Amino acid sequence: MTLRPKKFLGQHFLNDENIARKIVDALNPDIPRVIEIGPGKGVLSKYLLEDPRFDPTFVEIDRESVAYLKQLYPAITHRLIEADFLKLDLVRLAQRSKSPSGDLGVPYSLQILGNFPYNISSQILFRVMEYRDLVAEVTGMFQKEVAQRIAAPPGSKTYGILSVLLQAFYTIEYLFTVNESVFTPPPKVKSAVIRLVRNEVQSLDCDEKFWVIVVKTAFNQRRKTLRNSVRKLVPPEFTQLNDPIFDLRPERLSVSDFVRLARMLHPESLEK
Repeated sequence: MTLRPKKFLGQHFLNDENIARKIVDALNPDIPRVIEIGPGKGVLSKYLLEDPRFDPTFVEIDRESVAYLKQLYPAITHRLIEADFLKLDLVRLAQRSKSPSGDLGVPYSLQILGNFPYNISSQILFRVMEYRDLVAEVTGMFQKEVAQRIAAPPGSKTYGILSVLLQAFYTIEYLFTVNESVFTPPPKVKSAVIRLVRNEVQSLDCDEKFWVIVVKTAFNQRRKTLRNSVRKLVPPEFTQLNDPIFDLRPERLSVSDFVRLARMLHPESLEK
C-alpha cells in the first residue's frame, strides 16, 4: 500500500531513521503512557512499539494512514484510534492503559509525542494546557520559528504569547534543529524538536482567564509600552499607571511579572 502525504492535513512524513530514534530516545522512560499524535507512516511508532518501557496509544485522523499502519505494523491495531486529537478527552484516553501501580488518570501520568502538523501545532499545545494536570511531558517536532518562540526567554525578540502561556506551567528545552530534506515532501522551512516538562506550579496567583487576556492584549501591541497597550483594560481613573512595570514592553516581563500585572488590572482589584 502506498501512502501519499495530504496537503490539507499538513502532512510531511519524516524519513530519517536517526532523527526518529533521537526523538523517541528523548521520551521519559519513567512515564510509560505515551500518546503519539499523527503517526502517519509510523516512523516514530515502530520505535515506541519495540520499546517495552512504553505503553503507547496512537491517534491518527487520516483514514488512509490508519489502514497503512495496521497493514505495516499489525501490533499497532489495538492501540490505534482514528480520531481528531483536538476533540479527544485525554482523561478517558489515559484510562485505556494502566500505569505500573494500576492507577488510572493520576496526575502527570501521560506524555505526548509527535511530528506535529504545523498548521495545528499551537492548537495541540493549547489542548495540552487544558490537560496540564495530566500531561507531564511533550516531545515533538515543530516549525523551527514556532519552537524558538515557545522556548524563548524574556527579553528575546521571539518571546511572545505562546512563550508566556506555556512557560507558566512547563519548562521548555530546545533539543535540536531538523533540516527540510528529511521530510516527504520537504517543507519550506526548517523544523526543530523541543521538550516541555511540567513544572511544580499548580495554579497562578491571579484570575487565570484574565491573565490570559492581559498577556494577549500586551503582545497584540508588542511595540508599545504596557502603559499604552493595556490601557483599554482599565477605566480612565486607574491610578497605578505610574508603576515602573508600565514603562516596559511585554517582551521584558516574566511569567511572574504578568501574574502581578493581572492582579493589578483585574476589575475586582480596581474596586478596592
